[in-house]
Amino acid sequence: MKFISKIANRFIYIIFLLFPWPVFAQNLVKYVQPMAGTAIATTASALKHGQAADTRFANTIPAVAAPFAMTQWTPETESGETKCVPPYYYKNSLFNGLRGSHWLSGSCTQDYGSFTIMPITGKLTTANYSAAFKHVDELSSPYLYSINLNQYKVNAAVTSTERCGMMQFTMQQADSLYLLIKANSDYHEGFVKVDQQKGEISGYNPAHRIYQGWGKSAGFSGFFVIRFERSLGKTGTFAGDKIFIADSIKNDAGTGIYAGFKLNKGEKLTIRIGTSFTSLEGARKNLQAEMPGFDFHKMVESSRLKWEKALGQINISTKNEQDKRIFYTSFYHAMQHPRLFNDVDGRYPRFAGDYQIEQLSGGNYYDDFSMWDIYRAQLPLFEILNPSLINNLAKSLILKGKQGGWMPVFPCWNSYTSEMIGDHTASVISSAYLKGITDLDAKEAYQILRHNAFELPANRADYVEGKGRRALDSYLKYRYIPLEDSVRDAFHKMEQVSRTMEYAYDDYALAQFAKALKKSADYTTLTKRAKYYANVFDATSGFVRGKHADGTWISPFDPDKKATYITEGTARQYTFYVPQDVPGLAKLMGGAKKLEQSLDSLFEKGEYWHGNEPGHQIPFMYNYTPSPWKTQAAVRKILATEYSDGPGGLGGNDDAGQMSAWYLFAAMGFYPVNPVSGEYLLCSPLFDRIAITLQNGKKFEIICHKPGPRSMYIRSVKLNGKMMPNNFIRYSDISNGGKLDIYLNDQPGNNWAVKPLNQPKGM
Repeated sequence: MKFISKIANRFIYIIFLLFPWPVFAQNLVKYVQPMAGTAIATTASALKHGQAADTRFANTIPAVAAPFAMTQWTPETESGETKCVPPYYYKNSLFNGLRGSHWLSGSCTQDYGSFTIMPITGKLTTANYSAAFKHVDELSSPYLYSINLNQYKVNAAVTSTERCGMMQFTMQQADSLYLLIKANSDYHEGFVKVDQQKGEISGYNPAHRIYQGWGKSAGFSGFFVIRFERSLGKTGTFAGDKIFIADSIKNDAGTGIYAGFKLNKGEKLTIRIGTSFTSLEGARKNLQAEMPGFDFHKMVESSRLKWEKALGQINISTKNEQDKRIFYTSFYHAMQHPRLFNDVDGRYPRFAGDYQIEQLSGGNYYDDFSMWDIYRAQLPLFEILNPSLINNLAKSLILKGKQGGWMPVFPCWNSYTSEMIGDHTASVISSAYLKGITDLDAKEAYQILRHNAFELPANRADYVEGKGRRALDSYLKYRYIPLEDSVRDAFHKMEQVSRTMEYAYDDYALAQFAKALKKSADYTTLTKRAKYYANVFDATSGFVRGKHADGTWISPFDPDKKATYITEGTARQYTFYVPQDVPGLAKLMGGAKKLEQSLDSLFEKGEYWHGNEPGHQIPFMYNYTPSPWKTQAAVRKILATEYSDGPGGLGGNDDAGQMSAWYLFAAMGFYPVNPVSGEYLLCSPLFDRIAITLQNGKKFEIICHKPGPRSMYIRSVKLNGKMMPNNFIRYSDISNGGKLDIYLNDQPGNNWAVKPLNQPKGM
């Protein structure tokens, strides 16, 4: 880790030498390490529970992009748009170019609509041109990436805005510079064109669906338009190693355009790139609006200031520099997605459409919701930090439901996917409405969510396409999903117990929305359904368990072995997924003390798997037992062992920022076990002081009072100067601004919040 820190410090020093801007007061961006998560994880839980090497990669990329941007700009070491293979791996040593990417950060999905620009010098070659590099040749930050390509004697750098990128190539010797511009279509449908008169290169790469509807057109393309600071020199097209004298090429393997320039030592070539999901004209408009000139230093500074402002919403005080690096790197990762999808003029591709364009009346439209993951902590984080963003996200989801006829459960690449399980848009939209941070049409939103919860498509073809909840008919008939229903029309087949439990949570979320709208009949029905998790709990074993249609349990049964009726885990791990009703789960187990013992057993056996999201609430569940101090101990251990500041510092797929958001919450001392409730379970903060600047201008401060550096057990808590006996705070406590004083001891506190009266009530 010392080696990584030295390199990082060297990078910052080089940045300030190359780009002499005024020093910003906070300078938080220096702590961000975009390389984190680009190497295989080495944490204990990842090594034990990861099924294969790809599940142990965080699958993040060293992205240069504004927060929640349309396009991420990344070095490319892996060509193509292959599922579960990100554009960049730290282990690789060959550089293929700078990519305009739509990779879902930290995911095991695929890139789409991307393109790559590779600089080479000397003789033109369009095959086997990758350049060897070492990590000391790279400089990586959220607002600037650069690399010295010693093989070609050229430096390549990129910075960005929300929809555009700017690249600069600096010659280290006089030579011919060629840019190879490829549309990375794995379906051989890419198109690129050069217009010498306009001095422009443009192209597109059609997007395709995966999961439900795999391989079908997603109904839009990734479009790009490139403008050059100087007149275009020699140009042509290529397909693999074949070179042509033509101004365009499409529908072939490895297609691209080359553009050549004669440059002297020290000369720079700067290019501007607009991107869009609607059209080439949309890309041109975005470029003109966001990046009208060629001042590279100015764009770098503008991008840097955006990140300083975004990161500056949370200020932490600690002497531990490594913890700062982990914290602000996590913050950066939590601001990659959802993805901005509309042009500057409000045009965007219709959801699940066929190259149809829609027009926004206001706000922004977003996509790439890794919904099974981010409803837990990543979106709740921005309910606090950026309610206006959440408003746009919720309204984007409603638009998808209206345009497609059904609310998508995992909307990515602007299409239905039915990826993963559950129906967690109900949680996101209900939570936002109940917290008063949306101006959506509540009745319309409720009806779209209700459609998913109560009905299935009459047309089987629609269901197969991914519309509607999977296995809803079985869930409603049996009040759980029996093993006889294999859920065959889904990418994740079976997983019946996990589906039952997640639908129960979603029904709870929708019930709260119904209650707020005074829909008493729906509220009563959905509240009953929110208890269906109990129907897959086997009291004799103390775990959830696969169940047949006749009510008998599957046998044999081992709670610590992965099973087809559990999603990506074991029965022991999934038993604790009842975020809406932890006291109810405790009652099934035999009381709060039994819940505590079950939690103890999970941790003692080493069965807690932090790299997978269904367990993220587990360490905080001791707050529902007579020993809340065990939450404080468990969380501190996870913070220390599951996160680090090196390339392998994340213990599993970051999944669009959920793993990172968990760290942010836990390190600040509170976590949303049940996001809809607006309650946050307390633990001991990692830092001496946390100051959160809210969008409304108010501040929420957390002050840690501790007698020594190892103090981590809560003795008492004050909220705005008054003693607070509860082990949770509410959304209003934070959003109204104020101060939370947490007093810590070296030894566990046996009196603070040990009674049910001072703990969340569940249902």
